[in-house]
Amino acid sequence: AHIYVAAGLPLDNSSIHLYRQSYVPAHSELTVLLNNFTGFGEMARMTQFKDKSAKLGDGQISVGLFDYPVLMASDILLYNASYVPVGDDQTQHLEITRDIAERMNKRFGDLFVVPEPVAKQHEFFGKDQGLRIKDLVDPSKKMSKSDETGKGVIFLNDDPEAARKKIMSATTDDLASVNYDKEHQPGITNLIDILALLRKSTPQEVSIELKGMTSYGDFKKIVADEVVTFLTDFQQKLTTVNDLEVLAKLESSEHAMNEVANETLLRVQKAVGLRK
Repeated sequence: AHIYVAAGLPLDNSSIHLYRQSYVPAHSELTVLLNNFTGFGEMARMTQFKDKSAKLGDGQISVGLFDYPVLMASDILLYNASYVPVGDDQTQHLEITRDIAERMNKRFGDLFVVPEPVAKQHEFFGKDQGLRIKDLVDPSKKMSKSDETGKGVIFLNDDPEAARKKIMSATTDDLASVNYDKEHQPGITNLIDILALLRKSTPQEVSIELKGMTSYGDFKKIVADEVVTFLTDFQQKLTTVNDLEVLAKLESSEHAMNEVANETLLRVQKAVGLRK
């Protein structure tokens, strides 16, 4: 919650709700109901589950991870959401949410608002695709906080100079040309994405600015300087976040969200015969 506020989320905006999922029991209750209308095969095809199970083996994978997309569907459907900002790696979960909602609406009538399809989501949020920042060491995979070494990930609480070293050590290539080319220059492309985000620019604009640059060291220094500036500013803001204001926002939002979520849950319970 502190991080969201430090990143600019305004606590005084009554249209914004910041709440702890575990303080709204309808999330887990609706998940149990939706499980009865979701196929085992659908869940087994989810990319994140397949990747984790292939890496760790079935014996190390929890039912919770297997069932996570249904919980995410509940998170969305409880609040009648049409638009859901998700990264590229979450679009599959958005699609299964739509499938579950349409399936239950067909069987029980108007139960859920069906979120807009992925293409319309991207159009609404002004992007042609979901964003996925890549690992600095291995730009073929996404940057993930579960990375065991931490070398390929920039954490918001990283010492800015430690983050600089990570950028300067990022994997690139031997082409000696700074281009936005995901297929042939994934490492360079990833650094351009990061630079564009921090400058509130577009990758295309950054690419034009850097056109003709051949020194990867100079390019990385530009990116590293932006990362250091961002982290220094962000971490300073984080120290000014007021605990009591955050807690007050959480509690007021949780009260409001319980009302909305319980209304949706009751509608579903009645439809499947659990309430009169």
